[in-house]
Amino acid sequence: MKKGKQIKTNFNHKTSKKSSHKRMNNTLKNHNDKIRLNKFISNTGICSRREADKFIEAGVVTVNGVGVTSMGYKINPNDIVKFNGQKIKKETLQYILLNKPKNYTVRNNKNTKTNSVFSLISNACKEEVFPVDKLGNADTGLLIFTNDYSLSKKIGSKHTVIKSIYQITLNKCLSKLDLDKIRAGIFINGQIKSFSSISYIKNKEKNQLGVEHHKGGAQYVKKIFEILNYKVTKIDRVFFGGLTKKTLLRKQYRHLSKNEINILKRL
Repeated sequence: MKKGKQIKTNFNHKTSKKSSHKRMNNTLKNHNDKIRLNKFISNTGICSRREADKFIEAGVVTVNGVGVTSMGYKINPNDIVKFNGQKIKKETLQYILLNKPKNYTVRNNKNTKTNSVFSLISNACKEEVFPVDKLGNADTGLLIFTNDYSLSKKIGSKHTVIKSIYQITLNKCLSKLDLDKIRAGIFINGQIKSFSSISYIKNKEKNQLGVEHHKGGAQYVKKIFEILNYKVTKIDRVFFGGLTKKTLLRKQYRHLSKNEINILKRL
């Protein structure tokens, strides 16, 4: 019996093994690149993840032309996602800290002659950002801008506890009696309002004070003094959610570090 002719092949075990690993790595990479649909929408800054779930459930979100209503749905990086028929473009989330000067509005109104804070950060990024809270035209100090809607909504919520420190100047010296009244709490609309702490600034006139509180903005500070017939003539926010204006001159801005962003997200 003749031996069967050996058939030659181009099969190379090493090459095949390498190709197999490459295909497997690509498969794993594509799998790892997938992201939950609600997270993708939230990362664009247009809404929070919880709100994205509601939009998905309502059927206003499509992926590659197909409506998606299931929770936990994952998409690939190249998938086309539309919200109400409009393509969602993933933007880089930006977080900018500005030391706001006096006589600058927080409104982005091009039809007014009033100076706007947006002119000071126009070169900070190409994305459209907005302030997370308000400071009056005459108010100065720290102001955060972002296109992260979820974080902005969280910071702006009345339920969020966020440490803020202000240096203020009054139109007259604050008496010790009124200082004690504020520390004890002032009745406003049937509720007791106060600060976490308040004190005179060392070696300054008694109309200059340091105020720390954890809820409400600059208007909250002004309101308490107005109840006792004082007017806040200057207010400067020097600390906000772990951020300070050290090394940041008036009118200057800087981008927040990853660690600073994480601190704000944990508030």
